[in-house]
Amino acid sequence: MTAVQLNAMNTELWQSIGAIADSEPLMKRLTRYARKLLKERKADPTLLTKEEFFASLDEAEEQYRHGKCKTFSNLEDMNTWLKSLQ
Repeated sequence: MTAVQLNAMNTELWQSIGAIADSEPLMKRLTRYARKLLKERKADPTLLTKEEFFASLDEAEEQYRHGKCKTFSNLEDMNTWLKSLQ
């Protein structure tokens, strides 16, 4: 998703929240739904914390420095290797 798309989505979200902010029952429903979304997000094993993400980058850089990485001289070689993974 591009930054422009994300910004448009953010604007739409805040406009929607503003439209229902005067209704206590709707705000309660929105809060319950937001909590539900957060629980689902935390339950996703593919998501990394900020610390885990940066640790994985550090590890990848270390592997690169020691030559423990896959390199390609051209796009065709890379695509051939990627297809072999399927």
